[in-house]
Amino acid sequence: MSDSSPRRVRVRAPELIGKGGWLNTGGQQYTLADLRGRVVVLDFWTFCCINCLHVLDELRELEEKHRDTVVVIGVHSPKFVHEAEHQAVVDAVERYGVEHPVLDDPELGTWKQYAVRAWPTLVVIDPEGYVVAQHAGEGHAHAIERLVTELEAEHAAKGTLRRGDGPYVVPEPEPTALRFPGKALVLPGGNFLVSDTTRHQLVELAGDGETVVRRIGSGVRGFADGRAEAASFNEPQGLALLDDSAVVVADTVNHALRRLDLGTGDVTTLAGTGKQSWQGSPASGPAREIDLSSPWDVALFGGRVWIAMAGVHQLWAYDPVEGTVGVAAGTTNEGLVDGPGAEAWFAQPSGLAATPDGERLWLADSETSALRWVDREGAVHTAVGTGLFDFGHRDGAAGQALLQHPLGVTVLPDGSVAVSDTYNHALRRYDPRTDEVTTLATDLREPSDAVLVGEDIVVVESARHRLTRLRLPEEAVRVAAVAHRTQRAATEVAPGTLRLDVIFQAPAGQKLDTRYGPSTRLLVSATPAGLLLEGEGAGTDLFRTLELDPAVTEGVLHVSAMAASCDDAPDIEYPACHVHQQDWGVPVRLTEGGADRLPLVLAGMDPQ
Repeated sequence: MSDSSPRRVRVRAPELIGKGGWLNTGGQQYTLADLRGRVVVLDFWTFCCINCLHVLDELRELEEKHRDTVVVIGVHSPKFVHEAEHQAVVDAVERYGVEHPVLDDPELGTWKQYAVRAWPTLVVIDPEGYVVAQHAGEGHAHAIERLVTELEAEHAAKGTLRRGDGPYVVPEPEPTALRFPGKALVLPGGNFLVSDTTRHQLVELAGDGETVVRRIGSGVRGFADGRAEAASFNEPQGLALLDDSAVVVADTVNHALRRLDLGTGDVTTLAGTGKQSWQGSPASGPAREIDLSSPWDVALFGGRVWIAMAGVHQLWAYDPVEGTVGVAAGTTNEGLVDGPGAEAWFAQPSGLAATPDGERLWLADSETSALRWVDREGAVHTAVGTGLFDFGHRDGAAGQALLQHPLGVTVLPDGSVAVSDTYNHALRRYDPRTDEVTTLATDLREPSDAVLVGEDIVVVESARHRLTRLRLPEEAVRVAAVAHRTQRAATEVAPGTLRLDVIFQAPAGQKLDTRYGPSTRLLVSATPAGLLLEGEGAGTDLFRTLELDPAVTEGVLHVSAMAASCDDAPDIEYPACHVHQQDWGVPVRLTEGGADRLPLVLAGMDPQ
């Protein structure tokens, strides 16, 4: 047991509250008192957030290894209005294979009690009901593993550790042909190929969109090449024809591109190592040697396979001739900034479609609820959408139209674009000639993609587990306009000088990794840009003095922090090193008497 344990900061954990109730518990409701004696890890997540999905995968090994002492509880804390719907949370828990209890907290009650500021955030509660650690962002599983091991030893010695089965109850499987399908493709022979995401397979359907012709993949989460029945995927999404005989697959949770031979059914790997890329990972090179990060969709554009790399908010491209892969656009900063590809910001790009003439690559930029496009020179433009916090369902002039977390785009015969407007349960249309947005269809349950078949459009209705055929209407349906802002309340800060502190404490047994220069990085910007008079830009300190313009009454501070730590043991020749990173978008309101310090916890506890 670490000698630092008695000095560990402990704060009594607030109660777990959520109007949506508990999922994955067989109907049982729980309080913290019911969990006393166990190490509890609260995972504050929302299902739109790619970083939250990464953390779900990071936690799987911890859950398995400490199943009799640790209870992981997902606290679902919505960003979008759709995510506050209880059925949508139920769907998401199944869709992403969440194997622990989930508290549905649509009004952010528990989020506020724990003063959480970012998705995802992990909070560790000891067996006596005290908060002992908080971590924002990804890359913390190793630190939590070490802390859990300490807590197990400490509380076993005190007699306060209780072992046994946890509260998780396995739900009954549903007998549908598809389960949360992601993307679809029309094959040269007229059949459909669908990524059956939750079942980790590809499914070929006949032209009726219902009859199963064959399944590719074992149906078990994994990463293996081979024949159709033996190969394995991990939540595959995007599909694109490489040629008439092969399909490229965005194998999202394997962080890889796979190739399906349509004739033999054989699956091979084109790009990726199976490991997730991090800040500092190589961003180009031989495709099989480069780490990717949650590739969500793929499309052929300019002779290359473009990749919606949702996990790092970029577009990448794979060259099938050279066998290389690399960044094509995006800085990894999350937001909406147009311009040359190297300067553009994206936010979880999730859908791609190239125009037949090769002039534009359309993309659904989900977290900014935006429809954007890349031109032949690689510059990025926005057709619909304004940023991370504005969304809704509003037709009309593109400059004021609103979408809600779209995942798919489809180029229509007249040059307009159909948008799978996922969280609005709608199919929308943007016409570049008139710069207008209309609604083609509503009452679609989480549409995530669509393909053209003659005069029809076939929609992947993900949360209804089916393909739905619609006749392209002559005129759009009129829908009452709705506008929303993200539910998070703005943080009131004083105009003028604001001290920004990113809290990072290296995990027990680790130290900051300074072998190759500074081990920390902080990047700060603002929307609107004029909010920041001083303090914008990159640096190596995890603190910054900002100067806020009193004339700008509200805005968003964008903060990106990274810290690298390594095992602190002189006898280990090659110590294990880990990267901790998180992006925050903090809405702020300038108010006399507001706070003059903004603490953001990357890892540890704020000492002030």
